[in-house]
Amino acid sequence: MASSAKKKWSAKIHTASTFPPPGTFTRPAEEVAQIMAREEVSPLGIGSAIRMVQMFINRAGKNLSPDRKRELEKAKRILQAMKASQPRASRRQS
Repeated sequence: MASSAKKKWSAKIHTASTFPPPGTFTRPAEEVAQIMAREEVSPLGIGSAIRMVQMFINRAGKNLSPDRKRELEKAKRILQAMKASQPRASRRQS
């Protein structure tokens, strides 16, 4: 019995909260973080931007080069620092 290509669970995920423009995840970490932190891209806040970057890493899996994965992990750290530096009262629930 021939087995068909197994689809990943993450392929079924659709988000309504984060809208990165095409090509966002091919840019340098600093640009990825700045794009993802914008309100029109992540209207629910930086927390959803961090989760979207992680979801992209997970969905790419083994197809993501080590250099690109390192760059996206760096973007996540930049976003986490941005979130940590926000005044507590202005942080959105995410």
